[in-house]
Amino acid sequence: MSLRIYNSLTRTKENFIPRNFPEVKMYVCGPTVYNFLHVGNFRNPVFFNLVRNWLEHLGYKVRFAVNFTDIDDRIIEKAHQEGVDSEVISERYIAEFKSDFSALGLRPHDANPKVTEHLNAITELIQNLIAKNRAYVANGDVNYSIKEFPNYGKLSGRNVEELVAGARVEVNEHKQNPLDFALWKATKPGEPHWNSPWGEGRPGWHIECSAMVKSIFGDQIDIHGGGTDLIFPHHENEIAQSEGCTEKVYSKFWMHVNMLNVSGMKMSKSLGNFITLRDFLKDNHPEVYKWMILSVHYRSVSDFGPEGVDRAIVSLARIYSAMAVAESYLSNENLEKWQKLPPVGPWNKEYDQCWRHIEEALNDDFNTPECWAALFEFIRLFNSQVRRGMKDSEELQSKCYWFLNILRRLGALMSLFQEPPAIFLKTMDDRLLAQKNLKREDIDRLVEQRWSIRKAGDYQKADELRAQLTEMGIAVMDTSEGPFWEVQKKSS
Repeated sequence: MSLRIYNSLTRTKENFIPRNFPEVKMYVCGPTVYNFLHVGNFRNPVFFNLVRNWLEHLGYKVRFAVNFTDIDDRIIEKAHQEGVDSEVISERYIAEFKSDFSALGLRPHDANPKVTEHLNAITELIQNLIAKNRAYVANGDVNYSIKEFPNYGKLSGRNVEELVAGARVEVNEHKQNPLDFALWKATKPGEPHWNSPWGEGRPGWHIECSAMVKSIFGDQIDIHGGGTDLIFPHHENEIAQSEGCTEKVYSKFWMHVNMLNVSGMKMSKSLGNFITLRDFLKDNHPEVYKWMILSVHYRSVSDFGPEGVDRAIVSLARIYSAMAVAESYLSNENLEKWQKLPPVGPWNKEYDQCWRHIEEALNDDFNTPECWAALFEFIRLFNSQVRRGMKDSEELQSKCYWFLNILRRLGALMSLFQEPPAIFLKTMDDRLLAQKNLKREDIDRLVEQRWSIRKAGDYQKADELRAQLTEMGIAVMDTSEGPFWEVQKKSS
């Protein structure tokens, strides 16, 4: 099955065929760097990390760029509030973004261009549009004339006449059409500015991405990504600028990630549900965030609330618990052995079936919920056949190795399951214990006390201690090698 991607431009799923196989040029609009980014801002980085990884898995050679918008009204406003240059603000929050990005364990991009590094390219692009009569100079500003681009609206599906009729734009006698947009803005007092053929000023927002794409990739790319909020006007204007300049199709595929709500409502500071990723990660493991993002299809609205956190913890605990059991049967010697051998017995069929379902799901427009459905069916099968304390055998070792192999392969694609299972489970349990105001050493003492009493034959007292632990939210399992405990996770 070939990869099919939903193309926002055609509003259909299409077979993915890059312009120059095996090369894939992919550009995703990045953050405007004036503050810490919220949990919704990182949905794009997590998802497009998977897109790049899957394309490479399929044999493509991907060049992936994500920009930093470091010229913007909000950056200027914050700089004025703090009494510093705008560059101080942008560089500070680029560093903070990189810190959060690193905390998520995502792969670095091939390029992170800044607007301020591409001012010459922006100027050249604007000059080209003026020469083609698609832009005009007006009192130090340069505006794009949308009437000179007949296909304006093709991405968003919006009708120009209706947009003009219903336009609510600031009155500007220098615009020929209320929907014309700024390519260059004449300088205003107190704003950073640069020289240009039209006087001092700064670039408009939309021209920045067109210029950076052209500088890095040339006239055409294969995939352009971003959030659904960028379809209009930002991406619509990018198309008008780039295609108006080159007369070539700008991006073959447009991929848009949907919004993230918090407990069913749009995130906003006024509602008190605004959560930065930095704050979220103070209380939650990074894998909880990545799971929450990837458990929902990228074109669906994702709801980010306490229930979602609970579901993520339950799901990750199921996966990591099964991984810990599998690892308990595999020494380094065994790992080297099974790396060279195929699965033993009927497990070969189960392994192939699970991976085939995962491939089919990812090839169907990155259908991550179907991936998890296939994976949890595989985990259910593994848990029905493998438990702690079983008699060791080659068949058991084979099941454990190839079970882990599936998890490691999928985890590498999604930047999940990257922790040693025992460490991850302990870290997660420690966070849950802290929420319950419990201490690990107190639980260890109770569990050991119960085990000693049970071995002495006082099963009634042992059951009473089990009930006490259960009441505290602690699940205890007895094995031939001794007791094992973990914090109970809420039911999914």
